[in-house]
Amino acid sequence: MADWGDRPPPPDPATVPVPILYQDQALVVVAKPSGLAVHRGLASDSTFALQRVRDLVGRRVQPVHRLDRATSGALVMALSAEAARGLHQQFAARTVSKRYLCLVRGHPPAEGVIDSPLPKEDGGPGVPAVTRFRVLQTIERAAWVEVTPETGRYHQIRKHLRRLDHPLVGDVSRGDGRVNRLFRRRCGLWRLALHACEIGFDHPLTGERQVHRCPLPPDLLGPLDRLGVRIEQDPDDLGTIGKP
Repeated sequence: MADWGDRPPPPDPATVPVPILYQDQALVVVAKPSGLAVHRGLASDSTFALQRVRDLVGRRVQPVHRLDRATSGALVMALSAEAARGLHQQFAARTVSKRYLCLVRGHPPAEGVIDSPLPKEDGGPGVPAVTRFRVLQTIERAAWVEVTPETGRYHQIRKHLRRLDHPLVGDVSRGDGRVNRLFRRRCGLWRLALHACEIGFDHPLTGERQVHRCPLPPDLLGPLDRLGVRIEQDPDDLGTIGKP
């Protein structure tokens, strides 16, 4: 791995654009940047995704699923109570498909299924949790991995890959601090290397199946390029998807 020297930290998430990937009368799908919380929590953030999207579309919006502050990617919000109910029902029934891309420490098996109970919230009882993964490329000390969670537990991908002993690069709570510092110094990776690249669901009003893809953002794409991770642009996709 080449040594790229110290690089400046990323910009304030409040200044990073939140592009609209899709919008109609019922819902909006945006590309949430890493570091931006979905809604106001206990922290004293100056801005959050719910507020940013509301200002973009000029009307009230309702988040229908979670995306961790540190994770970037496709975020769906409803524009009406009817649409929100329909989308919530699909998440509860596990008919929503989700696909993530991530960089992990070490070289995991080529593919596999992690079936290990997790609490719905920290401190709660364990409930079934299943995550599928497939290695797209290995590099010197890490692997570029496609992940498909079949359930939606709190920090599921981060916890499951940690249990596999291949934590996410850039995970400051469950990762490897030495590895995080190495990738920060050598390729400028200051963020969690986890991106929600695709989400699919039935439209809450028409019932038509929709699949929305989200491009890799510059703060992840740049470091991956410096590492030699092969990223190709499919002209039929909305986003850049890692290829084996």
